[in-house]
Amino acid sequence: MKKLVGFIGWRGMVGSVLLDRMQKNNDFKNINPIFFTTSQVGEKTPVMIDCTTSFLEDAYNIDHLKELDIIVSCQGAEYTSIIYHKLRKLGWNGYWIDASSELRLKNDSIIVLDPVNLDSIHKALNQDIKTFVGGNCTVSLMLMALGGLFKRNVIEWVTVSTYQAVSGGGAKYMLEMLQQMGYIYNSISLRNKILNKGILEIEKLARDAMKNNFFPKKYFTVPLTGSLIPWIDSSMKNGQSKEEWKGAIETNKILNSKNYIPIDGTCVRIASLRCHSQSFFIKLNDNIPIKKIESWISSHNPWVKFIKNTEKDTVKNLTPFAVTGTLNIPIGRLRKLNIGKNYISAFSVGDQLLWGAAEPLRRMLNILIS
Repeated sequence: MKKLVGFIGWRGMVGSVLLDRMQKNNDFKNINPIFFTTSQVGEKTPVMIDCTTSFLEDAYNIDHLKELDIIVSCQGAEYTSIIYHKLRKLGWNGYWIDASSELRLKNDSIIVLDPVNLDSIHKALNQDIKTFVGGNCTVSLMLMALGGLFKRNVIEWVTVSTYQAVSGGGAKYMLEMLQQMGYIYNSISLRNKILNKGILEIEKLARDAMKNNFFPKKYFTVPLTGSLIPWIDSSMKNGQSKEEWKGAIETNKILNSKNYIPIDGTCVRIASLRCHSQSFFIKLNDNIPIKKIESWISSHNPWVKFIKNTEKDTVKNLTPFAVTGTLNIPIGRLRKLNIGKNYISAFSVGDQLLWGAAEPLRRMLNILIS
């Protein structure tokens, strides 16, 4: 009998990508889907999917949610904090799959990234664990890229600088960045036609536009277009941002590490629409030949793609533009560092809406229904 699966938050960034991936892979044929909403109860369900009901159900209706075998939530941490605990207290024993961070570090949850921790997922299922959560986007992308090294326990520590796309903040941030682009261009275009200025004066016009009180910055609070923001998420007591703090905590939980692997760095928001890029500085526990490192990295999973450390290959293949909308995880700029034979650097890019968010959830759902 097909599982009754409820979907909540499916209109958002991650939810939309999840539904698209499920449709392309014909996943809905294996389940009885019901679509829930927090604001549009009674409207029609997605027309392209054969749904169990024809209308959107109330995402706060506990009695209806209790009937489900599996709940997939992309609604966010606030929704999870309210509904998940109510359901569990009432004795609901179904599977909960979540995109938010609310349950990631709970003892009775597993952060899912099956190309890396499939054994842990199967062990959890055998132990009757019912809560499975997608990991932080940069953590998941790092583990997909460097999985071959983590698997062989050759990493002593990692520092990383992330360059994270605006879509990591959600749709409203993407739209605001595009509005910022338009505002700057329109300001320059209008005045440059009249003044016919040189490039330095055009650049000044752009800066003036960014300083204008009408410049769109409701969500960012500062300009991102033409700039960057070296802070993501809330502040921690040790000086890290929460996004930086997640790197070590979540990585070690996913790997179920016997020996804690220190991971730290700086997370930066950049004016890229999709894909998070990461620059790694890694200390290995031995002097491993670079060719062996390449082999371990490229053979870990079918999606990681090793990019030669040349200008031509890097510029063509190691950018958000080259990766957006694909499951590929290219990693390149691999080299030994001059400071010591045990030190290497690398650079990776991945679509954070796919392997960084929706794809692990989709694959976890398929593990449950299979």
